[in-house]
Amino acid sequence: MPDRRTTHGLGIALYLIAIFFFAVNDALGKWLVADYGVGQLLMLRSVGSAFVLAPMIWRIGASLTDTNHLGLQTLRILCMALDTFCFYYATRTMPLADVMTFYMAAPLIITALSVPLLGEKVESFRWVAVAVGFVGVVIALQPSRAMLSSASPLALLGAVMFGLSQTVTRKLRDVHWLHLVVWQFVGAGLIGAATLPWAWVTPTWLDLGLLFLLGIVAMLCFVCLTRALAMTPTGVLAPFQYTMLLWATIMGWVVWRDAPSPPILIGSAIIIGSGLFVIYRDREPSVAVPE
Repeated sequence: MPDRRTTHGLGIALYLIAIFFFAVNDALGKWLVADYGVGQLLMLRSVGSAFVLAPMIWRIGASLTDTNHLGLQTLRILCMALDTFCFYYATRTMPLADVMTFYMAAPLIITALSVPLLGEKVESFRWVAVAVGFVGVVIALQPSRAMLSSASPLALLGAVMFGLSQTVTRKLRDVHWLHLVVWQFVGAGLIGAATLPWAWVTPTWLDLGLLFLLGIVAMLCFVCLTRALAMTPTGVLAPFQYTMLLWATIMGWVVWRDAPSPPILIGSAIIIGSGLFVIYRDREPSVAVPE
């Protein structure tokens, strides 16, 4: 049986890769949702993911007809689709920093849900790391008064759905990851397609390519996320979601030459410190989280 700390380490690595792809996905989606409806984005994103998922299905040959846990799988699809709708609709009327502040509350939500829904034990140091990381996010993003706008409940709902979807994914850790990812994109694509009669905009060839690229990026993100959650308890992974802020800062500097401000540097240092603290404590056998 593999050492628990080894599987936790691999799960954390996959989760960090997933968060990177999340940051790329959010940046691409934020760019495209200005011209296209969220439903159209969901549908074409699913089509784009099929370019990579179809060869995976053929190569791996995982069964896609498993009807076990049908209720949980349906709940997972609905949570993820609602999360996407809430995020992009909220960014249309709120500053991105404010929306991200709501979404960075997701680690707190995930940690809280892991106790009653998964039966996981969350040690006090993990709660401290998650709370300290959230303080770092607030310092870095400096949310404005727009957080109290009419779109705020939408952003909060999206954060809750994101947290719940990760909790359900962990609950379904015995289901093959390809099965979960394929039906997630099929479900989201069908939900998006249902909105097309009211919100179709013919994309340019460039935008169509970007929409398909969005699907590939999202697919890679959810493959890594699903596998990470199969290996590692949510309470261990939750603090590392804050690294999304670091990727957003790096991409802003590389792509748009936006130099990080002192609050971002201070907040990022706090986030990095909380993550390193979790890694350090998790290496100690006496505090390992039981499966």
